[in-house]
Amino acid sequence: MFAVTATQTDPDNPLAGLTLGEHPEPKAPDGWTTVSVRAAALNHHDLWTLKGVGIRQDRLPIVLGCDAAGVDEDGNEVIVHSVIGTGPDETLDPKRTLLSETYDGTFAERVAVPRRNLVPKPASLSFEHAACLPTAWLTAYRMLFDKAGLEPGSTVLVQGAGGGVATALIALGRAGGYRVWATSRSEEKRERARELGADQVFEPGARLPERVDAVLETVGQATWDHSLKSLKPGGRIVVCGATSGAVPPADLNRVFFLQLSVVGSTMGTRDQLQRLAVFLEQTGLRPVVDRTLPLSEAREGFAAMAEGEIFGKIVFTG
Repeated sequence: MFAVTATQTDPDNPLAGLTLGEHPEPKAPDGWTTVSVRAAALNHHDLWTLKGVGIRQDRLPIVLGCDAAGVDEDGNEVIVHSVIGTGPDETLDPKRTLLSETYDGTFAERVAVPRRNLVPKPASLSFEHAACLPTAWLTAYRMLFDKAGLEPGSTVLVQGAGGGVATALIALGRAGGYRVWATSRSEEKRERARELGADQVFEPGARLPERVDAVLETVGQATWDHSLKSLKPGGRIVVCGATSGAVPPADLNRVFFLQLSVVGSTMGTRDQLQRLAVFLEQTGLRPVVDRTLPLSEAREGFAAMAEGEIFGKIVFTG
């Protein structure tokens, strides 16, 4: 079958290890099944893998991709939850892993996954939109409605509008009744964030009209100081990633003085993915797709993500 794999890692030239071509068919052990992939979404996790972050070298070559929507062996349209683990919250399993870390991922014609990882796809959701949910949109859903601990009407600041999680946070926040503010270095992305539902948009580091109830942080080092300064006393910073660097300056005096909570957010659970799919079905909300490419042109999508030239999600189709 055709697949997109990581055959080597290079922190300076990650696309050097991106290989497109034939790969062995997946084998489904007991309790697993095979899904024919109709659409799969690109995440920064895939780029990090090519840089050698979070992947053991003895696992190479490995099929990339965490997210997918497709058809299972019984003909059911499904969404694939990418966290493989046990327990009521599989994200807390110390032995958890993501597709494309220990097991082959979703950038292929077919992928083997545990049966428990399949969520019914609502008929109203296209495969392309459904494929965006398991990582970026599910992370945003958990950040907003689980970790942030806010009531509707609260004000949230989304740092770095443009990426998959950030665009999901703006759209979900608007639909959930929050007042959403967003930052971006790009004037074009600020305007698109406003069109997506942000009430106000700002340049990075800008002085805000007032302090916010929560900051939703996906950028890391470049925005950390601004995130701390933007919070009300008792507010929360919910962190899901650090695309600009993972070692932000520590202003612990400010954290202690304002009684802030810094909450690390993980991937969501299968049950939360199912509720997210229902939320989209009920509200009519849909993920922003920057571009859809055939899997054979995956290199173009990886290059765009590496350059930061995206707004929303990049989706691959068979």
